Amino acid sequence: MAQYFEIHPDNPQQRLIYQAVEILKKGGVIAYPTDSSYALGCHIGDKQALDRIRAIRRVDAKHNFTLVCRDLSELSNYAKVENDVYRLLKHFTPGPYTFILAATGEVPRRLQNPKRKTIGIRVPDHNITLALLEQLNQPLMSSTLILPDQDQPLSDPDDIREQLEHQVDLVIDGGFCGLEATTVVDLVNGAPAVLRRGKGDPTVFE
Repeated sequence: MAQYFEIHPDNPQQRLIYQAVEILKKGGVIAYPTDSSYALGCHIGDKQALDRIRAIRRVDAKHNFTLVCRDLSELSNYAKVENDVYRLLKHFTPGPYTFILAATGEVPRRLQNPKRKTIGIRVPDHNITLALLEQLNQPLMSSTLILPDQDQPLSDPDDIREQLEHQVDLVIDGGFCGLEATTVVDLVNGAPAVLRRGKGDPTVFE
């Protein structure tokens, strides 16, 4: 049965952040709030945890996962970025966008799009997420918490606990954080291409 932490969205309790990160390090899957919607997350190197997220969402190996980073300083480890693309990323992060970029050799192959060798990168603007990333000291492997046959992410922590209490190890209640997933922008070829319209304003890339 999942643990349930109520964490303040503006001033996260460090004790609970530490406990959440310990769950991640031990192979746990967590449901956590972001600046766009709730998401599922796990340790970047844990294949079993990643497979559990795939099972919850009922997606196959072609599904694009996202590396959630605390800032752009981690970017060069996981994505190939030209100067003009970096300037664009700097302007629009942190925020509710996921950017598709060419993956570096540091990204485990199972996390990449198998055909395009790409990875989604995101820098959220949410204190709980950023506190988790600071304590973890590496990106979080993540996927929007949209259940099978649903169009929108789950938004109520009590609903998340009720529906997933036997499938995740921790639900973080950070209050309501929105119903929209991120806007997804493909930057692999330099010119932006909007793949999914979400909370982030897509018109600036169209």
